[in-house]
Amino acid sequence: MSNVSKRLKSRAKQHGRSLQGEVKAILEEATPMTMSEARAVSEKWQKYFKGRKFSDSAKLIREDRER
Repeated sequence: MSNVSKRLKSRAKQHGRSLQGEVKAILEEATPMTMSEARAVSEKWQKYFKGRKFSDSAKLIREDRER
């Protein structure tokens, strides 16, 4: 078994993944999204959060600090 294979198996074990899962994670991390892929992800999240109301986190943090 090559040194690279041993290191990959060790990394996979540390991350609780199979060897194939570890290699896939490494490749995904090494290849950033294209602009069109990023745009598609952004549109998906915008649709998911559309119409929802969110509180002002700064206000909540201030209130927590005052306690």
